[in-house]
Amino acid sequence: MTATRFLTGYPQPLLDKVEPLIHDNRIEAIIAKRYPQPHQIKTDNALYQYTKALKDRYLKQSAPLAKAVFDPKIHIVNHALGTHTYRARVQGKKLKVQNEIRIARLFRDLPEPFLRMIVVHELAHIKEKQHDKAFYKLCQYMEPDYHQLEFDLRLLLCQLEWNKQSGR
Repeated sequence: MTATRFLTGYPQPLLDKVEPLIHDNRIEAIIAKRYPQPHQIKTDNALYQYTKALKDRYLKQSAPLAKAVFDPKIHIVNHALGTHTYRARVQGKKLKVQNEIRIARLFRDLPEPFLRMIVVHELAHIKEKQHDKAFYKLCQYMEPDYHQLEFDLRLLLCQLEWNKQSGR
């Protein structure tokens, strides 16, 4: 049973340092110390307002956001923490696009920087569909600490999965 499933692609020396922390159940304490403040975004409406504010600040010229919700069907097991979908439909002579963002319910209880990171990730998909250089540049524009937050979240997910598998 590997403790670093969510860290695939990271260098082995880093994994060698992280794995003992996961096995000793120390990651959650490290994350709690680094990100001590909880957030109050617990409802779908609050998430929509939060997401819309970020979109209006950074992606003013993009298509409007129709929905942002916490989705209980999204699980980390499926390698998804959030999804961005859009529907294009013809209405008269116009093409209407609706953007929807769904965030894993897990983020209701995580610190706000992690929620912001996943919302930024899904918002970036409005402009950039692929996970390429332009996509990550846009993520960093909206959240300068994007890569550190993503790494810390991956560490936390490894810890949560390890605890679940080892019966803690």
